Amino acid sequence: MKNDIFEDSAILCQRVNKEVGNIFSNPEIILAKLIQNIFEVKIQNFVKEQLEECRKSDAEQYLKNLYDLYTRTTSLSTKLMEFNLGTDKQTFLSKLIKSIFISYLENYVDVEIAYLRSRSSMILQRYYDSKNHQKRSIGTGGIQDLKEKFRQRSIFPLGSSIETHGETFLAQEVVVNLLQETKHAFERCHKIWTTIPSPESKNANLYFFDVVHQANTIFHLFDKQFNDHLMPLIRTLNCMVGQMKQILAAEQKKTDFKPEDENNVFIQYTTVMYPVFLPVLKAPAILIYKQACAKVCIYLRKQVEKIRSSLDGKNVDTLLMELGVRFHRLIYEHLQQFSYSSMGGMLAICDVAEYRKCAKEFKITVVLQLFDTLHSLCNLLVVAPDNLKQMCSGEQLACLDKNILHSFVQLRADYRSSRLARHFS
Repeated sequence: MKNDIFEDSAILCQRVNKEVGNIFSNPEIILAKLIQNIFEVKIQNFVKEQLEECRKSDAEQYLKNLYDLYTRTTSLSTKLMEFNLGTDKQTFLSKLIKSIFISYLENYVDVEIAYLRSRSSMILQRYYDSKNHQKRSIGTGGIQDLKEKFRQRSIFPLGSSIETHGETFLAQEVVVNLLQETKHAFERCHKIWTTIPSPESKNANLYFFDVVHQANTIFHLFDKQFNDHLMPLIRTLNCMVGQMKQILAAEQKKTDFKPEDENNVFIQYTTVMYPVFLPVLKAPAILIYKQACAKVCIYLRKQVEKIRSSLDGKNVDTLLMELGVRFHRLIYEHLQQFSYSSMGGMLAICDVAEYRKCAKEFKITVVLQLFDTLHSLCNLLVVAPDNLKQMCSGEQLACLDKNILHSFVQLRADYRSSRLARHFS
């Protein structure tokens, strides 16, 4: 004997099965009587001893013991199926199992649900306590809390906000713990509840598909609420682009690209060497991109860094590509608002070169190509009128629609005086 009631019972039945065949004319009746006695006396008393002690005092231990005992009992039943116990041994063994556990199975689901709720609340509360946070009531929590997060990060007026000092109150380890507890509950439920035989099994109502239907409906409703009420608040990219647009509107002046005194234009710029213009300026000049450009790039680099630290995998590339395309559109439309002198065109190229440098850090080929093309378009603002047609047919610009090229050339201050429209007629 192994001092294990389930293993010992299996060994005993195996030994008796070999012996009764040589002694009795109906050995299956003797063996069935032995098994009945083992289940109704030995195993039943053992189960009661293990479960009653923790039934009211420790729900976690109670559920673990119930799962373990039920699993071992059904495992023993499976082993006993190899013996001849009469005409319907499966029904016989199932009734024995049910007689042992019936009092525990009547309210099993209620106990499981209550424990899961209690355990989940404890995990959440432990996390909130570690953050010194007092969770608000359900009426003002849930979706409202999530709305609050977006309200704090939005540049749009969405009402008053509550300061959380940058804390999201979201944690992967909490989710993992909650999912783990749910997984254990599902495993117990699958083993205990779905294997309970019913005397009326032939006419039993199968609720599985009803549950699937209800669960499916609930998930669809949640998805609808997410899309209808939460998605309008997810304006992260719009906020970023809106903030950059605000910076440009506040910092960029109409005279930036058509300065009245071109001799003093450099004192308004932060230094950056741009050798391409040295021959034009006939002096070792130090050019700089405008403060508007500098502030936009500083802001954008911070957002890109935050995206990379917050997301992973293809999500990073997908979001950066969308942001990069919107960033390009913003700068493209911004440049179309100004008129450019020859010097202003050079300064615009300086700005776009810095924007391109910033876009290169996205490491998204499409975004970099967009800014390469924009940089080439800006060259149309400074090229000599006689060389304009040749530049438009260059490798970078030849594939663009003529209207796009024309729209940039129209921004030149000398567009009318140099009769540049003739190149597009």
